[in-house]
Amino acid sequence: MTFAGHTIETAPEQAKPLIAGVRRKLGFVPEPVARMAESPELLGAFLDNAAVFDRTTLSPVEREVVIMTLATRVRCHYCVAMHSSILDKRSASADLIDGLREGRPLADVRLEALRRFTKAVIETGGDTDTAAFLAAGFTRRNALEVVLGIGAYTMSTFANRLTGAPLDAQFEEHRWDGYQTGRSATG
Repeated sequence: MTFAGHTIETAPEQAKPLIAGVRRKLGFVPEPVARMAESPELLGAFLDNAAVFDRTTLSPVEREVVIMTLATRVRCHYCVAMHSSILDKRSASADLIDGLREGRPLADVRLEALRRFTKAVIETGGDTDTAAFLAAGFTRRNALEVVLGIGAYTMSTFANRLTGAPLDAQFEEHRWDGYQTGRSATG
């Protein structure tokens, strides 16, 4: 099944303002958004849920840890590249970014507890012990915010894979083709 990338002109009517909003915010329309526009309901739900996740009490870097843990687990090449770029712009260390991309333990004890908890929630469907997560200084509220992040970004990771969304040039520097050493497919 082939999915086309929509523009504001070609998108279903309900998706046009959503695409326009993304373009205003990012300066371009990422290919996953262009392809999710085929279903204005999916695109709207993802954008709304991502915005709600952004308002949680998890810090911006902590939210990226949740997203990157999910993205590598479900092998969403686009999500890993895009969120590596976001972490780069937030001045995250190369060690943190590479650790998330490679699925290896993180040096930061708190972020590692978050990565492990997120991975466990994904793998067990939420039947997860919270003791280590709480001991790292997170709260029960944070545990539920992790579930929110997983839910929001599962929509986009699955849609990106289903639609075959190619990587936009803006994220090429952070291309990811699976677990590997370094931040590029070649290095």
